[in-house]
Amino acid sequence: MAVLEVSVVSADREVYSGQAEFVAARTTEGEIGILPGHAPMIGVLGSGEVRITLVGGEKLVANAEDGFLSVDRNVVTIVAGTAALV
Repeated sequence: MAVLEVSVVSADREVYSGQAEFVAARTTEGEIGILPGHAPMIGVLGSGEVRITLVGGEKLVANAEDGFLSVDRNVVTIVAGTAALV
């Protein structure tokens, strides 16, 4: 089963790094859901939640704003001015 390698970082620290089955985030263009095999993309983050479903079903939520997200070859990188797990 394919998984995503996810990294969420803020300006001053790494908030989360690990594997996930699904990531949902708000961009300036609207909500995006990312599964393994997603096409490569870059988007501008909107203010709001980043929801991460870990392998096994556990869910993490982080608030993030002022940044971007990128997806490439099952690697999701979220870089935000501010981000914190809730």
